[in-house]
Amino acid sequence: MKAHKFVVCVTNSGYEASLELKKIYEVIEDSAAAAHNQIRVVDESGEDYLFPAEFFAGIELSPSLQAQLANVA
Repeated sequence: MKAHKFVVCVTNSGYEASLELKKIYEVIEDSAAAAHNQIRVVDESGEDYLFPAEFFAGIELSPSLQAQLANVA
């Protein structure tokens, strides 16, 4: 099973319609974005977009919770 990475939104200044504070977001790996200190997540619209990496904090989830969140459509 592929490991999924999740982050929590810690600030949404300027992106209030796209990001919800304290919400968990799944990260879509994007090395080009990371090189520019950005992170790609699926936002409130259901689409993946780039946001400043400092808007998020990494979190560790149990394998079972990761699997459950990864399967949420």
